[in-house]
Amino acid sequence: MRMRAAVLEEFGQPLVVQELELQDPRPGEVLVRLVACGVCHTDMYTASGADPSGYAPAVLGHEGAGVVEKVGEGVTSVAEGDHVVTLFSPQCGECVHCVDPRTNLCMAIRAEQNLGHLPDGTVRLSRPDGEEIRHFMGTSTFAEYTVMPEIALAKIDPEAPLEGACLFACGLSTGLGAAMNTAKVQPGTTCVVFGAGMVGLGAVAGCRLQGAERIICVDLSDDRLELARGQGATDLMKADENTVERILETTDGGFGADYTFEATGNVKVMQQAVEAARMAWGLCTVAGVAGKGETLDIIPRWLITGRRVAGSSFGGVKGREGVPKLVDLWMQGEIDVDPFISHRITLDEVNRGFDLMEAQDGIRSVIEF
Repeated sequence: MRMRAAVLEEFGQPLVVQELELQDPRPGEVLVRLVACGVCHTDMYTASGADPSGYAPAVLGHEGAGVVEKVGEGVTSVAEGDHVVTLFSPQCGECVHCVDPRTNLCMAIRAEQNLGHLPDGTVRLSRPDGEEIRHFMGTSTFAEYTVMPEIALAKIDPEAPLEGACLFACGLSTGLGAAMNTAKVQPGTTCVVFGAGMVGLGAVAGCRLQGAERIICVDLSDDRLELARGQGATDLMKADENTVERILETTDGGFGADYTFEATGNVKVMQQAVEAARMAWGLCTVAGVAGKGETLDIIPRWLITGRRVAGSSFGGVKGREGVPKLVDLWMQGEIDVDPFISHRITLDEVNRGFDLMEAQDGIRSVIEF
């Protein structure tokens, strides 16, 4: 079939919206008509050329939601007409990681996915002249349609608006899950969230849902801090060079917070998050993605005195099981998604989405097809 998509032709150059050919789904695959897709920092990072694992030409986009149009042979978990959220982190349900409750990192198709291929090592995207185009993160949702593995789709409530549901494909689930799955925040505790972007705001909401008593949100933007208040933050703190000291002064006995979350990708902020965690049992969860070659310096005594550091990929969410549950919480009124959608744009405006993100204008631009 012929459809329109945004192609990364050259690193550091604007994406080019053009017509491509998309093959029908093969066994184990599904054709999805995209309805909405968030423009995520990971897409911009890859397009810039900063990601050493990036490749071109490719159709970018991974924060998508849509409707199943056709299923390949053997597909049983979704059917034509189902509403789905795309998953860059699949869940095969059978690999050593999928059957272990300690992680959500499915290994079933990762090797081919990292090469821009579908699980069988081939692609479904091409130009009209036959030149192959690779799939980004196994999803390629900056397009009117996409073909994806069945194991990388989460079937959701058909009543959930897809322009909001798409945010659960990456940023929102990452933040919520960091608090709910990775840290497993306990009721009555004190939490500090560094960064009030999509992931940080999701972490604030996750801490609230877990019953935290105090939720301190730290950011440079007054507007974003006010959004954090709407998600459940009890204390707002403008970031400066004395952030850690100020946090320690406001926590019990000056020992620090029970849980801290880093959601900026800045290694200096990661260090602050470690230092703001409570002596004896404080847990720092790192959800932000640092730049190429950057390292995190931690003074060993911060760990010797009981602080712990955990990484969180996609919030520890096992996608096919976990994303529908998070969407249900939204539909039950437990999560307020509307404030996250700052701009609604068309596919032809995808590069404007990158510009808005670079300018830190709003939280998320959502492409509506």
